[in-house]
Amino acid sequence: MLAVDRNIVPIEKIYRAKEVVKEVVQETPLQYMENFSKKYQAEIYFKREDLQVVRSYKIRGAYHKIRQLTADALAKGIVCASAGNHAQGVALACQKLEVKGTIFMPITTPQQKIDQVRMFGREYANIQLIGDTYDESFQAASRFCEQQQATFVHPFDDLDVIAGQGTVGLEIINQLSSIDTIILPVGGGGLASGVASVIQQCNPSIQVIGVEPEGAPSLSQSLKNGHNTNLETIDKFVDGAAVQRMGDLTFGLCQELLDETLTIAEGAICSTMLTLYNENAIVAEPAGALSIAALESVKEQIKGKRVVCVVSGGNNDITRMEEIKERAMFYQGLKHYFMIKFPQRAGALKEFLVEVLGPEDDISHFEYSKKHNRAKGPAVVGIELSKKEDFEPLMERMEAKGFLGEYLNEKPELFQYIV
Repeated sequence: MLAVDRNIVPIEKIYRAKEVVKEVVQETPLQYMENFSKKYQAEIYFKREDLQVVRSYKIRGAYHKIRQLTADALAKGIVCASAGNHAQGVALACQKLEVKGTIFMPITTPQQKIDQVRMFGREYANIQLIGDTYDESFQAASRFCEQQQATFVHPFDDLDVIAGQGTVGLEIINQLSSIDTIILPVGGGGLASGVASVIQQCNPSIQVIGVEPEGAPSLSQSLKNGHNTNLETIDKFVDGAAVQRMGDLTFGLCQELLDETLTIAEGAICSTMLTLYNENAIVAEPAGALSIAALESVKEQIKGKRVVCVVSGGNNDITRMEEIKERAMFYQGLKHYFMIKFPQRAGALKEFLVEVLGPEDDISHFEYSKKHNRAKGPAVVGIELSKKEDFEPLMERMEAKGFLGEYLNEKPELFQYIV
């Protein structure tokens, strides 16, 4: 109980975990990023856990936990719940150790992650898609465990799992000296708890910042309330870090050990993902880009300092790229949707195109309805701008020419029917 009482995972336990996980885990690079360093006037390094064998750090905690289990516990079978990355770690561990595993994931899990779990687990992984969120899958997995008397491997709220994730921190401090700040994504809190435990015991002068998606701020809300809090609703977009409730153990550790906690808008995360892909050829999943997206929020305090961002995962489904681009453009103020009632007269559309749209504006979406199969009803028009400063002049021209109807960007409840 020492670790729980002290709100820290003993460094000796994390060093032992390092010896265990090296059976399947590779030491990932700590990469100096010239473009980000220049932009933020700092030394920016990426800890590339997206290059791990399962393309995320989750194999560390999953494998370490399963290797600690007794033969009797293993014989009962392994069960886990995951949004995708922990599932891949458990699947690979089951395959390596030849243990049967039942893996619960939300129905909303990207197909790419489901395929990866199947590939890593082979005949040892039985995939169950249940629920719309991780939390619903977790409840189903818990019920299954009780019925089958199987062994549950928690994705974050477990000391052995946290110790495994903490090996990321050991690698960082061995790869780079004189670090000022480490920025980590926070979902369930396992990675943040493990790495922060390492830093606190090895070099407490290093600032550790935890970052959450704005749509799933379980840690931030819990810190505000003074106790671990269950969020009623969450935005599931950042699937690797979107939990309604973080672990009780991990909340205590993060509350004690993190120096700062930030929330980042999903649009900013998407914008960062596109930058990583276009400028650095890095394919990061939304949770993997969280720590990098946070650089903009701390740009003043990191000037001249040495900063490490943990790229926690690279399991991004290519079919999500259109949504990622859309969210990024909304955030940057470059994509706007309107409900427009075109006057029922000849030349109205031409007037809109010539006299309302700017020379660099582009129509990316156009859809109208017909009333009584004859007259045109309102049209939904999506307009892309080359720079956000063009928005106000566009609005002024639309109003002056009588085309301005409803501005739909301020009505997100309608987006599901448009985008």
